[in-house]
Amino acid sequence: MDDLFYKIKNGLIVSCQAEGDDPFNSPEGVTLFARAAKLGGACAIRSEGIEKTKMIVSEVGLPAIGLIKSKFEDGYVRITGSFDDVENLIETGANLIAIDGTFRKRQGWSGPEFIREVKKRYNCLVMADVATYSEGIACAEAGADCISTTLSGYTPETKGNPKQEPDFELVEKLSSRIKIPVIAEGKINKTDYAKLMIEHGAWAVVVGTAITRPRVITSWFVDVIKKESR
Repeated sequence: MDDLFYKIKNGLIVSCQAEGDDPFNSPEGVTLFARAAKLGGACAIRSEGIEKTKMIVSEVGLPAIGLIKSKFEDGYVRITGSFDDVENLIETGANLIAIDGTFRKRQGWSGPEFIREVKKRYNCLVMADVATYSEGIACAEAGADCISTTLSGYTPETKGNPKQEPDFELVEKLSSRIKIPVIAEGKINKTDYAKLMIEHGAWAVVVGTAITRPRVITSWFVDVIKKESR
């Protein structure tokens, strides 16, 4: 196993992303978040976009997980969906490339098929972002270096799940079945959730919104206060 995975074991990976008209949506903005995360003890950074990832790699000094977001035809998010995306991310110096590992097709390939081809073409470490147990198993068999539960609840197949908690069951099932690291990600917005994920077998934990989205966090408090004052 690559030394990188031993460095992040039982650690916190902070996802430093910003979109749209968010005031932090720039390479400088997300890099400031990444620097703050490092000061707080983060073991790695997850970053979206070429220029943002490039700046984080050059200025922060932590392992970086790079990805590029786009969308499938149905509007659902797609993570690093083309070979051009992979090549551009490799050039940023990212230590890990996050790739959509779901069974949905992109460029004629399912996630596991695409990951298998990426591992043949390029010398890079791949994190497979999945939504289900079967996708995780398939991606591990395809050669992914680690599995992340990033997309649980964010695909057509899993969107209908009314639970607002992280997918502890998925992490536990995958970590007990496969030998590569299983990274917990998705809806981990409480410290207790992070602790539980480690207890359920997660190799490391990714937290994003609850740390690096002040706009969203502010809205949580505003919504609660509005409801209580009606």
